[in-house]
Amino acid sequence: MPRHVIARALIVAATCIGLVGCAQVTQAPSEPIAPLLQDDAFAPPAQPVRPEQILAMSPAMVRYVDDDIARRIRRQGRQQGLIDALYDRDMLRLEYDSAVTRTASEAFEARSGNCLSLVIMTAALARHLELPVVFQSVDVEESWTRGQALLLASGHVNLVLSQRPVDKARGVFTDPQLTVDFLPPQDLQGRRVTRITEDRVLAMYMNNRAAETMAHGDLDQAYAWARASLKQDPSFASAPITLGVIYHRKGLLAPAEAAFRHALRAEPQNTIALADLASVLVSQGRQAEADEVKRALAQLEAFPPFHFFDLGKAAVQRGDFEAGKVWLQREMSRDPDYHEVHFWLAVAYNGLGDAKAARKHLSKAMANSTTRGEHDLYAAKLDRLQARTAH
Repeated sequence: MPRHVIARALIVAATCIGLVGCAQVTQAPSEPIAPLLQDDAFAPPAQPVRPEQILAMSPAMVRYVDDDIARRIRRQGRQQGLIDALYDRDMLRLEYDSAVTRTASEAFEARSGNCLSLVIMTAALARHLELPVVFQSVDVEESWTRGQALLLASGHVNLVLSQRPVDKARGVFTDPQLTVDFLPPQDLQGRRVTRITEDRVLAMYMNNRAAETMAHGDLDQAYAWARASLKQDPSFASAPITLGVIYHRKGLLAPAEAAFRHALRAEPQNTIALADLASVLVSQGRQAEADEVKRALAQLEAFPPFHFFDLGKAAVQRGDFEAGKVWLQREMSRDPDYHEVHFWLAVAYNGLGDAKAARKHLSKAMANSTTRGEHDLYAAKLDRLQARTAH
């Protein structure tokens, strides 16, 4: 199964402390990217790629800042007024939803998005208020999701709002810097942060869109997004990995290999690029070379993502609930927040006759779900379980 890096977090909470969505910060080699591109193999995308729209303000956003929260901003200052409006449940009512990475205006209109979407939206609003914005990558534990034969790795980004230079010159006192983040503070304690450029954030957005459109089978659109991501920030090593996965799905095996090797020259120990390189070598019939890459990968990663989860799910499906519970608990020790682990643990406990534990894990699956559809599905299952055990 191809692996891929996507900027997205799996948990969100309305907190402000003192995100990329969320992808790894890596530096690709300073070599030409033109040889990696295969424009002739893809049709023009149905949706043109326009980087300038990602951070653009909509008229509704302008009205929100200039009218709806104007009094709050005058009273609390531009930084704190904006931040409080973001987190006030009576104002924007933001919800976390990882279904799609949205532009600033799309996230504002939907009142939801993954962490990258919400960071982009916040940055656009802040810049309208003339607040200096700094984007940061946060070194958090890598999380994995999967779907449509893709494994998706998630990182995290946030942003820092600084005082306007004109206010500082006038002697107006405000907090010099405020960090806006959509993860709970306890998840960020002691984490290393790295300043990243706006080009990197735009590249992350386009990389996400490439993955999302690829998952829906639109390789022409996915290629356009991945190509734009690579051109926006050639040093973003996730972009050539995405490009390689697209090529592999298209059957362009030699270009896929070139893209993965390009990424590995930046990060020789990148497990995602190594796994994808091994996969494309197998597709080319180069088993011996693939085995060599797999041995290098095994030294870095004893068990691939979802190894214990797959064992546990298979055990539950064949009715071995005790074995399934053990494997799933082991997977949970690697990623305690992945909603599907909690769901299958609920199934295992239900099979073992432990309704209380089943309800607990269904509740956690619902709380950790990353889309509205997942949340509603788990909520319905929890309601049925509670109704069944109430009699």
